[in-house]
Amino acid sequence: MSSDPEPLHEREELLPTRRSLLDRLRNWEDQSSWREFFDTYWKFIYGVAVRSGLSDSEAEDVVQETVLSVAKKMPEFVYDPAKCSFKGWIMHVTRLRIVDQLRRRQPAFQQAPAADNDSRRTSTVERVPDAASREQQDAAWDEEWERNLVDAAMERVKLRVKPEHYQIFYLSAVKGLRPGEVARMLQVNVGRVYLVRHRLVKDVKREVERLKQKPL
Repeated sequence: MSSDPEPLHEREELLPTRRSLLDRLRNWEDQSSWREFFDTYWKFIYGVAVRSGLSDSEAEDVVQETVLSVAKKMPEFVYDPAKCSFKGWIMHVTRLRIVDQLRRRQPAFQQAPAADNDSRRTSTVERVPDAASREQQDAAWDEEWERNLVDAAMERVKLRVKPEHYQIFYLSAVKGLRPGEVARMLQVNVGRVYLVRHRLVKDVKREVERLKQKPL
């Protein structure tokens, strides 16, 4: 693989600017753009929903409802990065849908016999997210966002390298198998494992930096 920098127009084709994607998302019929949006962000939305105390099925509902909320907002949505980052906007929409899920639990808790008559007890919606402080929650969201960026970067690298090269990278760098194990498993030279892993790790890191600068 050449170490020369990619031409600007090729980089933009691999990583559309967030504004161009947002413009395309205004058209609900543009299925490829909505698939791109979903593939990029569903793991993040699902992950923060689970870490907020939701079940798998509730988290799946949050993913669906967040995407629907974005779809409904797009026709009149005006994105102003000076007021709110794209990351912040997605987090805000996701947080609202998580709260909606917690509220749906509330009637069941309210119908249950109270353990005591302490009027100072907060509502279920308020109590469930308070398992951690707001700072801890924000840190968890940031951690999930970083994980999502890495996953998205890996998917992009996967699309443009040979399948066998990505398999070497995945087994050694992601699954943590020793180079010798990977070489025996895939019947390749161990030196090739080291070379491919080193090259694709650098590619993924570069892609993460691109996504941080111009996330979809």
